[in-house]
Amino acid sequence: MIISQYAYFALSSTQVSAAQITAQLGIEPDEVVVRGSRRVEPVRPAMHRWKVACRKPGLTVDDQVAQIVDRLFDHADRIGKLAVELGRIEGRPCMSHLQVVRVFEHPDGEEEDLTSPVEGWQKLPGQHQLLGWHLNARALEFLRLTGAELDVDEYAYG
Repeated sequence: MIISQYAYFALSSTQVSAAQITAQLGIEPDEVVVRGSRRVEPVRPAMHRWKVACRKPGLTVDDQVAQIVDRLFDHADRIGKLAVELGRIEGRPCMSHLQVVRVFEHPDGEEEDLTSPVEGWQKLPGQHQLLGWHLNARALEFLRLTGAELDVDEYAYG
């Protein structure tokens, strides 16, 4: 089995651009999405999006999320206040989310490591080292402070 995965934290809006979000937070994003940059009718992407991402291969979801949280935790209150303001502007709650994306059998993904035993146990196929993950208390507190939802998507390549 081959797995490719990444995680990102995002603030989204139909009306407030990623550049405006950057100006309000004073934090440079890793990625931005511009509303309507691919198609005007229907509008795609549907929203502007400001993102801090971790796309480093070989890391577990736990580690990817931890890198994002470590980078943003000290700003969580400000991010949360902005998320509430974006929700007010949009007329709906939750304009912030932590996204985890996992793609099975992606050609750029990481192969399953069956060579090294774990704590003396032989590894069997189907026990990929990237499977399974958890959110620690700090990550959960970050989600609470930022008013973020957790969204996990898993896909099969092809």
